[in-house]
Amino acid sequence: MGRKIVRQLWVFTILLLVSINLCCNLVHGEPQVPCYFVFGDSLSDTGNNNGLLTLARVNYPPYGIDFPRGPTGRFSNGRNLVDVIAELLGFSHYIPPFATARGLKILEGVNYASGAAGIRDESGRNQLIRISFNQQLLNHQITVNRIASLMRNNRPSAVQYLGKCIYTVGIGSNDYINNYFVPRLYSTSRKYTPDQYAGVLIQEFSEQLRRLYKTGARKIALFGIGAIGSTPFEVDMCGGTNISSLLCSAKINTAVQLFNERLKSLVTDLNTNLIDAKFTFIDYFGIGLSSAAASAGSMVSDAPCCEAESETGLCVPFSTPCKNRTQYSFWDAFHPTEISNVVVGRRAYKATLPTDAVPYDISHLAHV
Repeated sequence: MGRKIVRQLWVFTILLLVSINLCCNLVHGEPQVPCYFVFGDSLSDTGNNNGLLTLARVNYPPYGIDFPRGPTGRFSNGRNLVDVIAELLGFSHYIPPFATARGLKILEGVNYASGAAGIRDESGRNQLIRISFNQQLLNHQITVNRIASLMRNNRPSAVQYLGKCIYTVGIGSNDYINNYFVPRLYSTSRKYTPDQYAGVLIQEFSEQLRRLYKTGARKIALFGIGAIGSTPFEVDMCGGTNISSLLCSAKINTAVQLFNERLKSLVTDLNTNLIDAKFTFIDYFGIGLSSAAASAGSMVSDAPCCEAESETGLCVPFSTPCKNRTQYSFWDAFHPTEISNVVVGRRAYKATLPTDAVPYDISHLAHV
């Protein structure tokens, strides 16, 4: 009985320390949730690939030219998508990558995202080492165990705590651009039609998300895949801007939309069949298209801001980027500029259109 009381007091003390730490570090008051966990690919990576033998690594200039700490491993000139969401949730700091997250900091969230990662383990292997979604889930289990340990191995308290957190998962792009649409290296396009492949991906993704749910995750925002066929790299790979190239780009975008439509249905299925599950779908594709239409003529969307390498689409190391970075949609040949990340992040957090987030945006997800 005495040990149980001591354990409960220890858990209370840990949570109190977290609350004090959050309050002391905040600029705009307490965060809306106690913690934020991030899974995904290069759109969310904040440095997990820095120590890996990989082509998908960007901890060098000109990356981070507009970020306070310079090049950190973010695939942008400044903040990435999850940085914007962390700010909007009320965090005064950015969520640390798993590679460096230690101590009590993990109680406020961890970022597991990795450039070139995919739903399928083999996706992105042409970029060498990367942390697949399956491995990210294993890394999260390590974090969960550490959190339970901080709470004197009181796992029910740890699970209850984790259920209050926000989780975002943005993955799937590399299952297309570094798998399905690279037939010389991958056989998936010969095995499956685009519709069949979307089904295979969703089936595996469903199993992975159920594993995440079992760790205590309840409030989970799933980002659909963007219009990757319209990135400067893919447009160039398709042959430019002639009719055949446009058809090629459209083919990629159509395949991606098959995945997105199935992902919407998956959200409904998970919310129906998992107790207390609160999954939501963020329409990255639709937000991107409507934002592009609204800014037509004022934004450069057919070329990257930095000088990009033809093989990887990433910025040439130490090259000089464009000066008018707020007028470019793409930073390199694949990834958005900070201004583009801000637009998507704000609409994911607070929907502008009913289709931006279904059934609710992240601001509502934080409070359900």
